[in-house]
Amino acid sequence: MTKTAIVTGATKGIGRATAIKLAQQGHWVLGVGRDRAEGATLQRELAEHSGGVFADIDLTADDAGARIVERAVAETGRVDVLVNNAGVNLPAPITEVTPELLDTVLGLNLRAAVLLSSAAIAQMRTSGGGVIVNVSSEAGVLGFPGQVAYNVSKAGLSMLTRSITAECAEQGIRAVTVSPGTTSTPLVAKLIDDAPDRQAMIDALQDRPAARLGRPEEIAEAICFAASDAVSYLTGSEIVIDGGRTAVG
Repeated sequence: MTKTAIVTGATKGIGRATAIKLAQQGHWVLGVGRDRAEGATLQRELAEHSGGVFADIDLTADDAGARIVERAVAETGRVDVLVNNAGVNLPAPITEVTPELLDTVLGLNLRAAVLLSSAAIAQMRTSGGGVIVNVSSEAGVLGFPGQVAYNVSKAGLSMLTRSITAECAEQGIRAVTVSPGTTSTPLVAKLIDDAPDRQAMIDALQDRPAARLGRPEEIAEAICFAASDAVSYLTGSEIVIDGGRTAVG
């Protein structure tokens, strides 16, 4: 039986690497994003493996979760895996956070994940279970200065994982948090480019025992591991893959 996976933020970085890895492992993948050109490329790559499609859907729309799940069910009749990966970081210290900034970051990073998880769980219950992987961050574990909205949104994803586990484990639905350290993605590239001192930002981001940034493919491996039937006893937990950053505080 071919399993169906939904991956948000699927056109770049960790999401793209995850979508391709899941397809390589035999999943049919619905990749959700906003970049249609990158989405078309992703869809062609998915077709080289187990197949899948790209969907340009605004995750912050109230009906986005229902529309995404309906698309997956229309294509394959089921939803087995959901990877809540889409996110945005708009750095600002606590005294400069505006309502608009907070709404933007929490709306995509957390609110959208809650609503999409709700829609996916309703479908998973009809087919005997599934897995939700919430892609948080080391910033959901440690309080990094100057990005309070992002920190709060990522910490919220860890609580989403625990809440899903508390409600849904008996129905065969698992939830796992994967918290990457700083990874070489377009989001991080923009953070570096926007910094007043680019090299100082790179040095700060690499200040961890592994002394480097993560690679999207490494994070994708952790996500696919969490979603695998091989670890069906894994639920409510957090996998931190950060080059040792949270180990040293």
